[in-house]
Amino acid sequence: MTLKSEKMYAKKIFELLRKEYPAVECKLEFKNPFQLLISTILSAQCTDERVNIVTKSLYKKYRKPEDFLNVPRRELEKDIYSTGFYRQKAKSIKGCCDVLVNEYKGNVPADFELLNKLPGVGRKTASVVAGNGFGIPAIAVDTHVKRLSNLLGFIKSNNPGKIEFKLKELLPEKDWINSSHYLATHGRNICIANRPKCVQCVLGNLCPSFNPVEK
Repeated sequence: MTLKSEKMYAKKIFELLRKEYPAVECKLEFKNPFQLLISTILSAQCTDERVNIVTKSLYKKYRKPEDFLNVPRRELEKDIYSTGFYRQKAKSIKGCCDVLVNEYKGNVPADFELLNKLPGVGRKTASVVAGNGFGIPAIAVDTHVKRLSNLLGFIKSNNPGKIEFKLKELLPEKDWINSSHYLATHGRNICIANRPKCVQCVLGNLCPSFNPVEK
């Protein structure tokens, strides 16, 4: 398949997803880029729903980077315990906030490369914050995006970086941010891991992994 035909195929896929999910958006609840940054760190190996439950009270206690730095680590671990991997997440949050305070005057940098260099922040987190916090074109590759990108035949790789760059090659820049939301939403609702609802899928006629037998 040529790159041109790959782009046409991707365009058809996302046109269908856009019609299916017209109100697609980031599932994490936040009021500013800093909250989004912390929520995205907490979302590793955790559902967005659980993170939103935790941050509802968390952001009343911690309003700025300095608040996370001033609290004892064990207290922070207790506050984020239910998100899982709380020790590592507390370490990442404190490290990240330390850099924000000392290098950026407490502000979250509106630059992908600078975001990607923050402690505890990888390309996925940087992409989420850049795209949804600042409107900077970016594609966040989570487990749903990785899985569906392979099932739909965009790529044959589990490497998040390769998937990110392939999707960027296939899609116009204006569609980058929402592409992650479309795939993640479809992955949660229809193309569920190990039990996809293929007969209900709007992509059935195009998807190379289509299986008409309900699991």
